[in-house]
Amino acid sequence: MSPMPLGRTATMVSWACQLTAAVILGQTLFFKFTGAPESRYIFSTLGIEPWGRLGTAVAELVAVALLLYPKTPVLGAVLAVGLMGGALMSHLTRLGIEVQGDHGLLFKLALTVMVAALVVVALRRRELPLVGERF
Repeated sequence: MSPMPLGRTATMVSWACQLTAAVILGQTLFFKFTGAPESRYIFSTLGIEPWGRLGTAVAELVAVALLLYPKTPVLGAVLAVGLMGGALMSHLTRLGIEVQGDHGLLFKLALTVMVAALVVVALRRRELPLVGERF
C-alpha cells in the first residue's frame, strides 16, 4: 500500500494532525503501562483492570506507530478513531467528563485525538484498504 499523493497543504494538515494524535496517545502510554493510579482507577471503574488497560496501551502504541510511519497513517487514524470512540463513550456513560478532579482534561485529550484522527481519515481516505478506491 503506497501513500496517495496529497497537495502540499493537505500533506501539512495531515502531518500536523498525525503528530498531534501520536503525541497525545504516546504520552499516555507511560501511565497505562506502569499502572499509574489514575489509569488503574479508570479501568477499574470500567471493570477491565488490568487487561483492558494493558490491551488499550498496546493498541494505542500500534496506533502511534502507524500514524508516524509514512505508508500507514490512515490505518493508525482509523485505529485511533476506534480507540477514542471507546474512550469518549466511557467518559459519557461510566466515568463522567471529569475524572478525579482533572477538570475534563482526559476527555478533552480524547476529543482532540478523535478530531485529529478523523481529519487524517478524511484527507487520506483513498489510502484505505479495500474501500479507499471508492472514495
